[in-house]
Formats: sequence, C-alpha cells, structure tokens
Amino acid sequence: MNDPRDLILTRDIAATPAQLYRCWTEPALICRWFCPPPWTVPHAETDVRPGGAILITMRGPDGQEMANPGVYLEVVPNRRLVSTDAYVRAWEPSEKPFMTLVLTFDDLGDGRTRYTAVARHWTVADCEAHEAMGFHAGWGIATDQLASLAATL
Repeated sequence: MNDPRDLILTRDIAATPAQLYRCWTEPALICRWFCPPPWTVPHAETDVRPGGAILITMRGPDGQEMANPGVYLEVVPNRRLVSTDAYVRAWEPSEKPFMTLVLTFDDLGDGRTRYTAVARHWTVADCEAHEAMGFHAGWGIATDQLASLAATL
C-alpha cells in the first residue's frame, strides 16, 4: 500500500539508466526537459553527491521565475537519486520543506529502463496540493520530454 503522502510516476522508457541519470544530473540537459511548456528552465546547477546542492530555476510564460533549491541525500550513479527541498544547501534548512524526491532507474535490458519518480511529501495536505497543481499531467509531460531527450544521448 502506498503512503498517502506519496505521488508516484512509473514509466518504462526506451533509454538506458545511464542516459536517464545524465538527464537528471547534467545542468545543460535538465534545462532541455525539466518542465512542461510554456514553462522553461533558464538555469540549473548540480553538485551530484550526498550533501551537494541542486538548484533548478523555472520560468513561466509571463517571466516569473521559481527557484527550486535542494540537496542530494543519496546518489547511486545510474541507479538512484534522492533529493529534498528540506535543505537549500550544505544542510541549511529551508523555510518550508515540501517533499523528498526518490528517483530509481531499473535496467530492464535491451536499452530500456523502468523509471520511477516518487514525490514524498512532508504532509498529506502538501501531497494533495501538489496533486491539485497538476502533478500527474505536468510530470507526465516532463517525463515524455525526458524520455525523448535521453533516447538521443
């Protein structure tokens, strides 16, 4: 049974775990797929190691920017990434933690990967708010973009 604080997206993708991992860890690649249009990612930074900071800045169609700082908790190259917005950098707590993201890249062989993204929220209310913001549609579109980009690497 799933935790009521979790939103989960699972997809079998025609790309290797290494290709998907690169898309999640290389700033230039993150900028190409991370959010659904008309939103864009003008800036991304990654320090891919436990305790390393991540910052992804999204820009809306009217120019507003939304910075998404966080910290990596676990890094297993080509297999698993865990990050959280509970910290903004170097174990500095954020003002309002929202979620921990658990990504797994399970090799299915033949150049295919079972990709799972678990957005684990601090509260059920946060989870419900994220779902109401369009988690499934938005993350689905972003995952389509991720799959398309990864297949070209």
